[in-house]
Amino acid sequence: MQWLNQPPQWSSSADQIKITTAPKTDFWRVTHYGFIRDNGHFYFEEVDTDFNLEVKLRGNYKDLYDQAGVMIRLNEKHWIKAGIEYVDGVQNLSAVVTHEYSDWSVIPVTTPPVFLQLRLERRNEAIHISYLEETQYKMIRLAHFPVGRDVQVGIMCASPEGDGFEVVFEDYRLEKLPAN
Repeated sequence: MQWLNQPPQWSSSADQIKITTAPKTDFWRVTHYGFIRDNGHFYFEEVDTDFNLEVKLRGNYKDLYDQAGVMIRLNEKHWIKAGIEYVDGVQNLSAVVTHEYSDWSVIPVTTPPVFLQLRLERRNEAIHISYLEETQYKMIRLAHFPVGRDVQVGIMCASPEGDGFEVVFEDYRLEKLPAN
């Protein structure tokens, strides 16, 4: 795995990656806020097939827009990130799909779990994002993504407004699937 925008502090072991984010980091393009940021932390592998990615995460979210989750990326203009984003004191399941411009959807998590388990699946041009609730995965978002290209996939985190926070990712698993 390799970094796009390596964080100031991070460590990894066999089943855990611990990251402290840098301040003023984010992934966003234009919509509503009028700026472009491409300096969030992204730890990724390159993949040229369909895949399933699963990971558990927990963060010490404290400042507006603190975020952590999974990401698939073609380049700075085409990417998807999903996970937890902290808004107005509430953890939200969040998904941002970017094709030149970012969109954003959130679902407030009224009772945040100790860990959030995410799944990101690529099947041809479809990206299926879900989270584990008790024993069943529930969909957050289904989105289009360009097919037939190598992509970067992995974990991401950022602190757009705050001074940084600590996030722990556990049990990262990327399963590459055979071509159809």
